[in-house]
Amino acid sequence: MTDEPGPTPPSERIASLDALRGVAVLGILVINVRLFSMPEVTLLNPTAYGDFSGLNYWSWLAGHVLAELKFITLFSALFGAGIVLFIESKRGSGRSAMWLHYRRTGLLIAIGLGHAYLLWYGDVLVPYGLCALVLVACWDWEPSKQAGIGFVLLFVLSAIEVSVGLAVGPEAIGGQWAPAEAAIRSEVSTYRGGWIEQLSHRVPTAFTRQTSGFIGQAFWRVGGTMLVGMALYRWGVLTGERSDRLYYRLVGGGVVGVGVVLLGVYYIESADWGAGVALFWRQFNYWGSFLVAGGYVGVVTLYVRRRPDGPLTRAFAAVGRTAFTNYLLQTVVATTVFYGHGIGLFGSVSRAEALGMVLAFWVLQVVLSVAWLRRFRFGPVEWLWRTLTYGERQPLRA
Repeated sequence: MTDEPGPTPPSERIASLDALRGVAVLGILVINVRLFSMPEVTLLNPTAYGDFSGLNYWSWLAGHVLAELKFITLFSALFGAGIVLFIESKRGSGRSAMWLHYRRTGLLIAIGLGHAYLLWYGDVLVPYGLCALVLVACWDWEPSKQAGIGFVLLFVLSAIEVSVGLAVGPEAIGGQWAPAEAAIRSEVSTYRGGWIEQLSHRVPTAFTRQTSGFIGQAFWRVGGTMLVGMALYRWGVLTGERSDRLYYRLVGGGVVGVGVVLLGVYYIESADWGAGVALFWRQFNYWGSFLVAGGYVGVVTLYVRRRPDGPLTRAFAAVGRTAFTNYLLQTVVATTVFYGHGIGLFGSVSRAEALGMVLAFWVLQVVLSVAWLRRFRFGPVEWLWRTLTYGERQPLRA
């Protein structure tokens, strides 16, 4: 690893980490497109809006089982690993690794705030940055301690939801689970309107997510997963340094995770999608998602190990190396398609149609990422982030 104070050069990047990051950023669009194209409630209760039968049901089911929480879990773990990798790479460089981390994280939060309030309330950059400010203190802990504390944080959120569900019952989530029809119509009308009109929903929603939502939910889930990611990096799991046997076990665990999530679907459908069991239903996907995300680590790592120069490795790694740019590009394109300042399709696209749009955009992102990196070292947003972090213009041309 270079001791230069600047960014890690492309020649020293870890292929498996880049490929995993590329898979994660592509995969999260499967779920994010629901918030881009439909009222917010559909992420919690898919029966609350839109057709939920036939191909639309199967589109939802595939996304729920294979994508919902799985790719954001993978992305969070990789972000935690990235904290450790960044600190390690800067030690001995002559500049304070911690100072660079705080500067870098502050910039991430600033970009996230702009993303959340100007474009889309579903931003994850702010909670990631807030967690990174705190959890960097744990970067050099023993991996077993990082993983242990991480799972404690994850358990806290699950325990809170189950306890509230037992103590309060349907009222605990009823208002969110089935909001008034007028509120849903208002949201649809708002996002079919102009950019200024959208602020009436986007600003308070983003603020709630970054305050009470962060304290009550995001910190536990995101922070816990980041700590686990730090441990997995230190153990060599995310960098492809372990045996094939371990990665095959992760794939097997992913299959078990799919079964857990499907069991949850059976549970909620048996209860006719009632609010009284909603908080309990969430636990199946909450915990199953870690197993499925681990399965993705196994599949991607095994492929990269066997085909380090294979077409999928190059494609996913290119998207991963430009993940910051691609994440924001997804928002720009999606809001232009679905919001009123663009084409204005919000609330009028079916789940199957939205999934088809995702597949098309994946192709576009892969092509653009590969083409860009043939000429440049970083994605445009990555380049700006690095330039501001190090306080000097970074070379962009490859």
